[in-house]
Amino acid sequence: MYFLGWAVAKLRHGRQFPFRVMTGEMVTNLAAYRFVELSGLKGLREELLALCKEAGLKGTILLSVEGINLFVAGSAEAVSKLMSRLREIPGLEDFEGKVSESEDQPFRRMLVRIKREIISFGVEGVEPGKRTSPKLSAKELKRWLDEGCKVTLLDTRNDYEVKLGTFKGAVVPDIRTFREFPQAVRELPDAMKDETVVMFCTGGIRCEKAGPFMEMEGFRNIYQLEGGILKYFEECGGDHYDGECFVFDQRVGVDPALQETDTAVCYACQAPLNMEDQEDVRYVAGKTCPYCFKPEPEKMAERIAAAQAKLDAVCSVLPGSVPLENRRPINVASRYDRWTLGDVLADQFPQIPREEWERRSTEERFISYGGKPRGMAYIVRAGERILQIFPPEVEPEVAKDIRIVWDDEAVVVIEKPAPLPMHASGRYHRNTLQHLLNQVYEPKFLRPAHRLDANTRGLVLFARTRHYCRLLQRQFLEGKVEKIYRLRVQGHPVWEEKTCESSISAEPTGPGARVVDEDGLAARTDFNVIEKRSDGTALLEARLGSGRTNQIRIHLWEMNLPIIGDPTYLPGGKMGDKQTLDVGDAPMALEAWKLVFNHPLTGEKMRFENTK
Repeated sequence: MYFLGWAVAKLRHGRQFPFRVMTGEMVTNLAAYRFVELSGLKGLREELLALCKEAGLKGTILLSVEGINLFVAGSAEAVSKLMSRLREIPGLEDFEGKVSESEDQPFRRMLVRIKREIISFGVEGVEPGKRTSPKLSAKELKRWLDEGCKVTLLDTRNDYEVKLGTFKGAVVPDIRTFREFPQAVRELPDAMKDETVVMFCTGGIRCEKAGPFMEMEGFRNIYQLEGGILKYFEECGGDHYDGECFVFDQRVGVDPALQETDTAVCYACQAPLNMEDQEDVRYVAGKTCPYCFKPEPEKMAERIAAAQAKLDAVCSVLPGSVPLENRRPINVASRYDRWTLGDVLADQFPQIPREEWERRSTEERFISYGGKPRGMAYIVRAGERILQIFPPEVEPEVAKDIRIVWDDEAVVVIEKPAPLPMHASGRYHRNTLQHLLNQVYEPKFLRPAHRLDANTRGLVLFARTRHYCRLLQRQFLEGKVEKIYRLRVQGHPVWEEKTCESSISAEPTGPGARVVDEDGLAARTDFNVIEKRSDGTALLEARLGSGRTNQIRIHLWEMNLPIIGDPTYLPGGKMGDKQTLDVGDAPMALEAWKLVFNHPLTGEKMRFENTK
């Protein structure tokens, strides 16, 4: 076939297209190209598209100032009507193509596109419409080869086409696309420039550009095989040729008798597949074949590398380093129905003085989703959302050494550094783990199955969908997830193992921190001592039986064993006025070290340990 076939090859599914339109009548297929100067392309495009749709043709027509390239299918009458119109165009008066028949319509729709080139080459000065290299007929080439004439055969096709077959002894540049051909020519031995070179491709179109280019590069005796391999098969059979010819239609491959072979093509990589390839366990029609199959660990490593590179680029200049206005929603719970906005804010955020809310209100910092400013006296309704506007300001620096350690179709596991908030809060809007990951995985954002506070480093589990997130969170709620933390405290415990079950306040107090509260939420942490050190500190392990905010820190603080570097829960029962450490501060000695859960898709037990 003449048509380059980029659209056709991309649509294959195994040996056939992913769609088959059975008509009950034979379908006429037309493939044709011509290098000729064309003008008025936009008007011609609209005219041809309307003509083809009215005639019931489907396929693709490429138009360019350098010519036309097409592959369409429909009734014989429709094909004839199209050709009659094309022959009215100056330069196409004797336009011909290759016609074949099939039992089904190989195309789903009709496209007419304007392209820079009808066959992508990317070299200025090559104009086949004005001049091509001398053409050598198929019969003349066979005569040369029969007589043993000294001639170099050069295959201009892509690597996946050559795999199916080529002329015996041909020089085969290793190229994946025709755009790589110029560089491949420049790498050929200089001695070839004085040899008689006959280049060939499937139907001749690529040689129309390859020949003049090689002459520009100093090759003195260049010929192109007229009509390509298919014409050679038609007139000379398979003499001097090994294998089949890859074709850009539903047949995939034809033998020297121009009969369809059993060869299929891989939809993923376009590699031609013989029967042995198709029987390989790595061949899954429409997905993989022995030539592009990669085991899941290798594919995951590639996914992680790509995502990590993007994440590192996002973190190179933190989003919060650029001052931008931020908006954060305040959701009105049912218990706040018909409260004033001021009362809701005071109750929901007791750590912030009411005077501060009043000040923000006078600056019109609260608006409804309709855009109307709302004051402190505004009566809210259950389920309503109010937007709080934060004026542009630079956010504090955060740790950026985020590592992706697992990435599959259901879950992503992250090693979070510290200090780094997981989500927007306080002074942090965009310098958060969630926002940074959103930039990498958009438009399908990851969903956290649990959380770590800003000062805690270690393993965090994310889900790719809401469904998987619910399944993972259920495991957390039912205590089926093993969460082990490692930490260093000031002091030596008098015990080797201990369970703390002190309840923790449901609402923040003081500087936004929770504390032990007998009327609060039930909590349980199991501790055991790993090492008591000579410097007066101890290394502990903690296992969570519940997931309350700051739970480990609060339970240890209550026992007068504060974590080293904790900015909030200080020695001697004192409470600091700082929630999140700065990047230059000494780190808090608390890490989410180990995470064990059941994979939400496979049910497999997954085990991860922090490597830092």
